[in-house]
Amino acid sequence: MSFDLQAMEAIKQLKYRYVRALDTADVDTLGMCFSETAEIKFEGGIYTAEVSGRKNIKQAMENSFHSKAASSHLLHHPVIDFLDSSRANGCWTLRDTFYDLHHGAIISGVAEYEDEYIKEGDGQWRMKRSVYTRLYEIAQPLPDDMNFTARKLEATGKTLDLD
Repeated sequence: MSFDLQAMEAIKQLKYRYVRALDTADVDTLGMCFSETAEIKFEGGIYTAEVSGRKNIKQAMENSFHSKAASSHLLHHPVIDFLDSSRANGCWTLRDTFYDLHHGAIISGVAEYEDEYIKEGDGQWRMKRSVYTRLYEIAQPLPDDMNFTARKLEATGKTLDLD
């Protein structure tokens, strides 16, 4: 298959849009990153999350990236292989930090994403399957003197029902 730089860039933009949507709790943009029947599987040191379907993925992410959290997801080293003009596989390295103020925890680490992408009828590339496996993960208690002076998810994240 020929090398398609426009398709390569579209897939990179898709993945970057996805992590930006996580860190800002933009669930509408997040939903547009996945096909209707997409699947995700995230394996960390203290959790495994598996969700199927765009609607369920949006809901799971909305509940995870809530108003009592702060997060940063940075992607590196993309390797994208095209199977044909409408299917591709991708591998990315993720460096992330997640602050959970509700549970008083910090989770950080590095993971490898393995993704499957499809180009849908509207001409847009979307994730069909996204799996990450941790290379390492650190979970620790949030320090008592942690003082956030800015936190985007406080304004954009779903308000937790803490009753």
